[in-house]
Amino acid sequence: MFPRALANRVTELLQTMPAVLLQGARQVGKTTLAKQLIQTGVMQHYFSFDDPVLLSAATQDPVGFVRELPPRSVLDEVQRVLPVLPAIKLRIDAHREVGDLLLTGSANPMMLPRLSETLVGRMATVTLMPLTQGEIEGRQDRWVESLFSDDFSPRRFPRTSDLLERVERGGYPEAVLRSDARERVDWLAAYIDTLLARDVREIADIERLAEVPRLLQLLAAQACQTLNVAALSQQTGVPQTTLQRYLTLLETLFLWTRVPAWFANLGKRLLKSPKILVNDTGIACMLLGVDAVRLATDPLLQGRMVENFVGMELLKQIGFSRQRLRLYHFRTDRGEEVDFLIEAADGTLVGVEVKASATVNASHFKGLRTLQSLVGNSLRRGIVLYWGEQTVPFGEGLWAQPVSALWCSPD
Repeated sequence: MFPRALANRVTELLQTMPAVLLQGARQVGKTTLAKQLIQTGVMQHYFSFDDPVLLSAATQDPVGFVRELPPRSVLDEVQRVLPVLPAIKLRIDAHREVGDLLLTGSANPMMLPRLSETLVGRMATVTLMPLTQGEIEGRQDRWVESLFSDDFSPRRFPRTSDLLERVERGGYPEAVLRSDARERVDWLAAYIDTLLARDVREIADIERLAEVPRLLQLLAAQACQTLNVAALSQQTGVPQTTLQRYLTLLETLFLWTRVPAWFANLGKRLLKSPKILVNDTGIACMLLGVDAVRLATDPLLQGRMVENFVGMELLKQIGFSRQRLRLYHFRTDRGEEVDFLIEAADGTLVGVEVKASATVNASHFKGLRTLQSLVGNSLRRGIVLYWGEQTVPFGEGLWAQPVSALWCSPD
């Protein structure tokens, strides 16, 4: 059992909000986390809509079902009975008791038609993602928060000799627990097949279901590239309007996410297209039929997968951070770019560039220097992550740092 950093955040929210929605892809550990909260006394009762009897009862009379729930109840896989959400709204409006309900869902109801308005302002929403590297190793992941602190000094971190193996493995608990690579790939393939066959049919009316796996594979191949719907439409032969529905569906199931472009009125033309981020590099590698050995011989694919790996680690740490942070990417119309840009609530920025290289030189900071010249002191720090050991300064506010800093304590 892996300790989840998000558990403290969920517990805190249940002390101030009447309901919390714990959402995330299937098999990332939502049910395990919910049951842990029952064991610790935070919640008291557990109901799963995977139980056909409960599913039938809630479907036939959602208002009555929700009304009779005891306080401090967990409702697992709530996306299977979406009519209970308006009933939950009625319960919350009538009672407003903190910590009353914990919902879990494998589809994001905020992206489903007519349901987002039902939930806004009435419950907190947190997203559980696949395991961080720190969670796998029993460490605390606080690197993102450290980027905004005053205490940032040169430190030495362990050299990462197994980065591509980490990329290939991904972060799904079941996959992490399987030491045999073939078994892990088989599990991931069966997971995607089941997800697309079951959940896609439950939440959407899809005319050409056979096109969806192909689209997911293309998203994996274009990981960390800007989203181009017209090009994807040409590659799949699916009309753009239909393709947009498919993209939204796969995003609703937490299989990929859009990293929005950061832009401001700075007198320079900035691109506004989002960047593709697959939610797990283990799944991406399985879809593309590659392993760590193949990644080591394909610099282009290696670069994309390592960047995607880092992007997901950033998103996960942002998700359980006490600070209000958002993840973006930065790119000008002249091709100057920063892989990831983290923005704090006060507008402070940290740029993160990813280099799949054991060495760093000044040219690797080109995008960060461009950003620095545009935003000035708003850029708190610019970091190039690389495969080395030393944290090295490259000018005012600019640093090269080992990628292992994401999850390791300094030596």
